[in-house]
Amino acid sequence: MMANHKNCPSPFQSFPFKTKKANLYYIATASILCALFYFLGIWQHSGASSAISSSGFSQFPCTIPRVVPSFSPHNTTSANVVLDFSAHHRAEDLIPAGEVETAQDLHFPPCDSKFSEHTPCEDVQRSLRFNRERLVYRERHCPGQGERLKCRIPAPHGYRVPFRWPESRDKAWFANVPHKELTVEKKQQNWVRYEGDRFIFPGGGTMFSNGADAYIDDLGKMIDLKGGSIRTALDTGCGVASWGAYLLSRDILTVSFAPRDTHEAQVQFALERGVPALIGVLASKRLPYPSRAFDMAHCSRCLIPWGQYDGAYLMEVDRVLRPGGYWILSGPPINWERHWKGWDRTADDLKAEQDVIESIARSMCWKKLKQKGDIAIWRKPTNHVHCKRNRKVFKFPPFCPAQDPDKAWYTQMETCLTPLPEVSDIKDIAGGELAKWPERLTAVPPRIASGDLGVTAETFKENTDLWRSRVSYYKSLDHQLAQRGRYRNLLDMNANLGGFAAALADDPVWVMNVVPVEANANTLGAIYERGLIGTYQSWCEAMSTYPRTYDFIHADSVFTLYNSRCEMDDILLEMDRILRPEGGIIFRDDVDILVKIKNMMDGMQYESRIIDHERGPHEREKILLAYKQYWTAPAPKDATETVSQS
Repeated sequence: MMANHKNCPSPFQSFPFKTKKANLYYIATASILCALFYFLGIWQHSGASSAISSSGFSQFPCTIPRVVPSFSPHNTTSANVVLDFSAHHRAEDLIPAGEVETAQDLHFPPCDSKFSEHTPCEDVQRSLRFNRERLVYRERHCPGQGERLKCRIPAPHGYRVPFRWPESRDKAWFANVPHKELTVEKKQQNWVRYEGDRFIFPGGGTMFSNGADAYIDDLGKMIDLKGGSIRTALDTGCGVASWGAYLLSRDILTVSFAPRDTHEAQVQFALERGVPALIGVLASKRLPYPSRAFDMAHCSRCLIPWGQYDGAYLMEVDRVLRPGGYWILSGPPINWERHWKGWDRTADDLKAEQDVIESIARSMCWKKLKQKGDIAIWRKPTNHVHCKRNRKVFKFPPFCPAQDPDKAWYTQMETCLTPLPEVSDIKDIAGGELAKWPERLTAVPPRIASGDLGVTAETFKENTDLWRSRVSYYKSLDHQLAQRGRYRNLLDMNANLGGFAAALADDPVWVMNVVPVEANANTLGAIYERGLIGTYQSWCEAMSTYPRTYDFIHADSVFTLYNSRCEMDDILLEMDRILRPEGGIIFRDDVDILVKIKNMMDGMQYESRIIDHERGPHEREKILLAYKQYWTAPAPKDATETVSQS
C-alpha cells in the first residue's frame, strides 16, 4: 500500500510553481468579467434596456410571462405570480382545419320514415326466404354488404324522452312505440293498456293473474330470491318483460328475449320501460350467452315446444344454467288437470306433454323441487358425478364430445348434455362456488381464479380499480352520465371484464356488456360470474335489438379491434340506430382513429369533442364525447292534412 502511494503523484505536483503568475492573471480576468455582467444585469432590469426593440428572440412569438416563482414569504417582488405549467396543445387541437369542411361530404341523410323500427338482422321480409322448420326463419339473418342502409334511422314523429326509472317501469309514451295491437290482443291478460298519450303497464301477464309482484312472491316461497344466491336470470318468450321488470327491485338482473314478430313490439315495449331485453328465439342455434351464466331461467306460457326435437331446447337451457341453477315453468302443461278445458286441448295431450318434459329433465339429472298450483321448479345438479354414473340408465342424451361450451355465436345446437367441469369431491360445485350478491361483483370470478382466462386475480382487482377511476373521470366530462336517472339503458360495446358496468353498479342503470366474437379472449362467462349481464356480438353486423334501445354507449377500443375487419361507417350507423335522440357516446381509442370518427360524427350531425386521456395530454389514447341531436321523422301526410282542415 505504501509503495502505491509513492507511485501516485500529488495533484498539486501536476502544476509547476512557475504557472502561479498565469493563474493570478486568469483569476483577475474572471473577476473583471463577473463584475461587468453584474452591472449589465442591473442596467437591464432598470428599464434602460427597453430601448432595444428588436433582439434575436423577438422573432419568436412566445407569450410566456416574465415571472419568477415565489419560494419564500420574503420574496415580495413575485408573491402574486403563478407559473403556467399547463399543456398548451390539447386533444381538441388535433383536428386539421380542413377536416371541418370535409365532414360536410360525409353527411348521411335520414332514412325514410318506414324504417323507424328497422331491425336489419330480423327483417320480416328477409325472413321469408328461410326455412320455417324449427323456426329457422325467425333467427338472425343479416343483410349483405349491398343491402345495408347508408342512412340514419329516424325516430317516429312526436318521439319524447322516456320516463325516468322507476316511473318508466309502469308507463311509456305512445309516440315512442306507436302500436296498439297488444292492448287489444292481450286485453284480458293485463299486459298493457292505452290511455291518452301513453301506455300503462299494470304488471300483468298471461299467468300473472294477480300481477308480476304477487307471482314473484309465490316463487319466493319456493326458492330463496332474497339471499343473494340468485342474481342473474333468463326469461324466454318474455312478453313485455314484466317478470324481469319486477325482479329488479329484488336485485335480480334478467335478460329477457322474444322473437321479432310473434307479438308486435313486445321487446320494444320492454326496452322503453327501461328493462334489459333482446330480440331472440330458441330455434336451431345456441343462445348468444356462455355456459353456466344464469342462476335462474323462466318460461311463463312462452309457447316453446320443450318436448320436441329430442329435448334440444331444454338441453340449451341446461347449458346456460349455472350448477345448482333453477328452471321455472308456468302455464301449459303445468296444472293441466285444472286448465285443460280453457286451453282448448285434450287432457291426454297435455299429460303426454308434461310426461315428456319430466322425462327429459330426469335424463339431464335435474331434480324437480316443487310443483305448486301453476308453477313447477326444477334444479340443475351442482356437478355431474352422479349424472355420469347413471348414463347406464339414461342412454340419452349423451354427454357432448369435446367442444367449447361457451362458443355461442351462430353455433348449432346439439342434442347432448354439456358436461360440467370436473370436481374432486361429490360435494364440490363444478366450476367453483360463486359469492353471493353484492359481494359477487368484486370477488374474483371462478373462471379467473382457475386460470382459464389467463388473467390473474391481481390483474382483475387492478382492472376493477382502474374502471372506478375511469368512470369517475367520465362523469366529470359528461354531466348527463353523472346525473342520476338521466340515463337508464347502457351498452358497453367491448366489455372485457365488465369493469365499466361494475363501476356503475350503484347507479340506477343497467349495462348490456358485449364481448365481441373477434376479441382476443372470451370473457363473457367471467362477466356473468360477477353478477352482470351481457351477450356476444360481431360489430360487423347489426345488433338484435330495436332502434333507440340505449341512452348511452361506451366504445372502448372498438375501432382498433375492427380496423380492416369492416367499414367504420357501418359500425357508426349501427350505433346511431340503437342510440336514442339526445343520447351520449364515449369513444376511447387511439387519437388517429378518434380524429376519423369525429369527422364522421360531425357529418352525422352529432355534437362531439375530443378530450385528453385521464392521465394527461401525453397519452396517444384519447376520449371522444359525442351527443346525438334530437330529430324525428316528419309528421305523416294524413296528420298534416287533418290539422290544416281543422
